[in-house]
Amino acid sequence: MGAAIQAARAPQQHGATSLTIGDVTLNYRLQGSGTPLVCIHGVGSYLEAWEGVAERLADQFRILTFDLRGHGRSTKVQGRYEIDDFVGDALALADHAGFETFHLAGFSLGGLIAQRLALTHQERIRRLVLLATVAGRTEDERARVAARLAALQAGDRGSHYDASLSRWLTEDFQARNPELIAMLRRRNAENDPECYAAAYRVLAQTDFGGLLDQIRVPVLVATGEEDAASNPRMARYMHERIGGSELHILPGMRHSILTEAPEQVAALMRGFLGSRSGDTR
Repeated sequence: MGAAIQAARAPQQHGATSLTIGDVTLNYRLQGSGTPLVCIHGVGSYLEAWEGVAERLADQFRILTFDLRGHGRSTKVQGRYEIDDFVGDALALADHAGFETFHLAGFSLGGLIAQRLALTHQERIRRLVLLATVAGRTEDERARVAARLAALQAGDRGSHYDASLSRWLTEDFQARNPELIAMLRRRNAENDPECYAAAYRVLAQTDFGGLLDQIRVPVLVATGEEDAASNPRMARYMHERIGGSELHILPGMRHSILTEAPEQVAALMRGFLGSRSGDTR
């Protein structure tokens, strides 16, 4: 990249630092030691979404998590986002961390970014983990996500979030974790509406289903059994098109498996990323 890059401390947050690339400052965290692992969160989220998984993997992996542009403590970039903006940010941070090659995990929108990164910079990726993400949407699925995008673009953020809670987390989990649900609501309220809608547009309008057979690195695909959007049909679609991939459907889970099932996700990732069979680098 030709833009000036500089690192600066962000003392307000658990070991997080920031990297400035031109006009964009990215908030990120490095933790653990071992094999490099880059983890990318979903739309409207933040690096802490990976906390439950990362703390369980930090003994074996050097983990890079970060706030996407427009999210968390990264710059609230206004205007249209393209998926390659997110890919460029992730690569800049990986370069800054000294990760020549790395494992890559993406959740939801992060999974789309991870697919794009694997398709365009496959030489950088050791193994790829696609969690609760999308590919091969049907006409009906495209219509439903387009309707949610239209509501967001019209400024209907509150009802979108309320409806999303039951798509993301089971009622039992919500009932047992009222303080966490209240925190999630607070964090959602901190999102910039325009940035949220801009990122959601990328999620709603991006689909690499027709290109997945070009991915040649080992891939793990996982989603919740009851995930309505990143559903098991899409997970099977990805699995069938990516040669040699692994598929796991988590029983009883909905979309937010990082929040509701970090132990299961971490165990799947440790088993998959720790294996050497099929590795090419």
